[in-house]
Amino acid sequence: MEERKNERPRGEKSERPERSKFSRRNDGRRSHRGARKANPKIEGLVRRIKKELNDSIEPIIIPELNAFERKLIHRQFDNDPNVVTKTYRLAEEEFELRVYPVGNLKRFAKTKAEEAVEKRETIVLPPMSNYERFVIHDYLKTFDTVKTNSIGEEEDRHIEIEPEMFGRGLRKIMKKIKLF
Repeated sequence: MEERKNERPRGEKSERPERSKFSRRNDGRRSHRGARKANPKIEGLVRRIKKELNDSIEPIIIPELNAFERKLIHRQFDNDPNVVTKTYRLAEEEFELRVYPVGNLKRFAKTKAEEAVEKRETIVLPPMSNYERFVIHDYLKTFDTVKTNSIGEEEDRHIEIEPEMFGRGLRKIMKKIKLF
């Protein structure tokens, strides 16, 4: 048998340097080889969304994005507790992305709850979507001084914030000792 030159024992690696899945960019930072370059359309949309959501309680509705673009926008806001993104199916192949300013909704609900307690009267909020009402109900259930109800039908469904005369804790105690 003929012996081969350059044969190495089993299990030994070649002398070729190993390639990392990370590579150096021009600016010296490391980036993943599979990482995509920034999409100018998405960057512009994200800037516009952040600007419009600054003081608004209304969601921003973005139609006609493909699945990848929707995913990129979801990723942009994943770690922001003040913003929630949701995708809704309108038709077979038609979707819309909604960006909800959850932080602004909570602040709005808190000021209206404080106003209801201060004035001792029911405060009516403007009509809202299911998700917006859910956020407000969920946030205000931690307040013992107010009670929330959803009133109305379909597009006219809204929340009424009522001040609690005794608060939830005192009402539970009164039921236990059967005062009222």
